[in-house]
Amino acid sequence: MNHFYFIRHEETVWNVENKICGATDIELTQRGHEQAIETGKKILEQGITADVILTSPLVRAKETARHISEITGIPMEVEPRLIEQNFGRYESTPRDGAEFHEAKKDMASRFGTGESMLHLAQRIYNLIDDIKAGDREVILVAHNGITRMVESYFRKMSNEEFSSCGIKNCEIKKYEKMFKDWNQNMYYGLMTKDHGKASDCIGCGKSEQVCPQHLPIRELLKDVSRTFHG
Repeated sequence: MNHFYFIRHEETVWNVENKICGATDIELTQRGHEQAIETGKKILEQGITADVILTSPLVRAKETARHISEITGIPMEVEPRLIEQNFGRYESTPRDGAEFHEAKKDMASRFGTGESMLHLAQRIYNLIDDIKAGDREVILVAHNGITRMVESYFRKMSNEEFSSCGIKNCEIKKYEKMFKDWNQNMYYGLMTKDHGKASDCIGCGKSEQVCPQHLPIRELLKDVSRTFHG
């Protein structure tokens, strides 16, 4: 399929309290339930069609997907790979904390007891590859941290852009043009086009063996994902 839609779950109790939810299973507020119903109506108004809604197994996403499914008639399925990243020691702490913002730039960190960005990239990139290879039109209902990784699949991002990236509750985003352009933007193609040498780091010009942290996040993580995936 050459496109898909992404929707972040609606408002939760911890969203209101400015806390990081992560893999903690937090319920929607009453307003969140109302927002999900409105999102379903908006999908109908915008003429958005799909064969299936794939949702994270966490209740805030499942309830959002359920409301949308009931309004639109689009069936829903739980997709385990869409579960939010486990942010370990940062869960329940302030979402705008300076330490957490910096911690998200460390691709290998598991935040103590959580999941690293590299592991998250593996499952999300593999899911997107499956959507591309399939023939179903898909709506994904998931989380802010998943949005960050989806964005990194399609475009170059600095560590700062990656850490700051997000999507609002209720927002509907379509990924289409970037799918069509993807074959022209493969890892070494980008580097060769921009610098002439596939071994040069785009960030500082050094060899990637010397300076992997300066490579654009999408290229670095996708390369690691391929290694894990075989």
